[in-house]
Amino acid sequence: MFQENAPARNTVQAFETDRGARVYQIALQEFPILWGYAYAVRVQDGDQEYRVLIDSGSGYGDSNPELEAGLQVVAEREGVPFGLQDLTHVLITHGHIDHFGGLSYVRPRTAARIGVHELDLRNLTNYEERLEMIAPRLRQFLLEAGVSSQDVDSLIQLYTLTKQIYRSVEVDFTYEEAGMRLGPFEMLHVPGHCAGHVVIRLHDVLFSGDHVLNDISPHQSPEHLTLSTGLEHYLKSLDVLQGWGGGVRLTLGGHKDIITDLPARLDAIRQIHRHRLDDVLNLLDTPHTIAEVSKVLFGKVHGYNVLLALEEAGAHVEYLYQRGLLGIANLVELERNTTPVPILYQRIHRSGSQPFAA
Repeated sequence: MFQENAPARNTVQAFETDRGARVYQIALQEFPILWGYAYAVRVQDGDQEYRVLIDSGSGYGDSNPELEAGLQVVAEREGVPFGLQDLTHVLITHGHIDHFGGLSYVRPRTAARIGVHELDLRNLTNYEERLEMIAPRLRQFLLEAGVSSQDVDSLIQLYTLTKQIYRSVEVDFTYEEAGMRLGPFEMLHVPGHCAGHVVIRLHDVLFSGDHVLNDISPHQSPEHLTLSTGLEHYLKSLDVLQGWGGGVRLTLGGHKDIITDLPARLDAIRQIHRHRLDDVLNLLDTPHTIAEVSKVLFGKVHGYNVLLALEEAGAHVEYLYQRGLLGIANLVELERNTTPVPILYQRIHRSGSQPFAA
């Protein structure tokens, strides 16, 4: 469900913007079942040359050596030094560890200025604190979703295990305080997949992080877990990007293949969620927990994908519940308990109500 097809190791693919900036896509194995990309960019803007790294990989396994090897390939093709020590800036698209985890390795090896959006700042600078804050919320969500206590313990352990590869680093600037731009790079805040997610535009090329990906709909989780996430914010951000991204020729995501028709891809992602919301509504003609919804939507999954599937199902249930299209079938049971119990959601039929605007 969430597994990546692996590119060839040490793959570096080159692109060029319509104004001659050069972009290099560096393939990284970020986790055992997850591949993704960092981007090295060289662009001249007036008297200043920018040598920029967009995202840093996870820092897990071979991700750091692969990043260094990729930058060496860039140096050879450009004919100029392009190691970590030669970067002018590191721009993080959003605060998920597969995109910023490598900063623990990068930060001591570069004088580059590191930037991130304000709403993801603490993910990078106060990371250990965030883990302590999110774990209780995640536990409550899983128990209310109908996951057994034993499985909840296993999922919490799995969640925290992958996070122990990173230690907090200092950030030099945030995007809103910088006016949402850095020289020729323009940023747009697109909350949803992550609270502080941005897309970055350079001329006619868009770096979309995980906001827009080819072949899949980016993962969603309930805003109940983290403010400024959730399906509501994500869908609105797609609309904002549609207007802001006019003239984009090439969209380069943090995973998957390049996108050459951004409006069509945005429409396709909306359609995925439209169908998924309809499926959830139809299923909830009879009461079900989020865990049961997850199994119907995604079938049998394993490992970390269990948690991702539960969060995705929870985001869609939350979206419908917020709009008054769902009610709680076991409200009396919830009122009688002081500890989390599984919540049974059920459809509320209202004439003319639509889960998703056309």
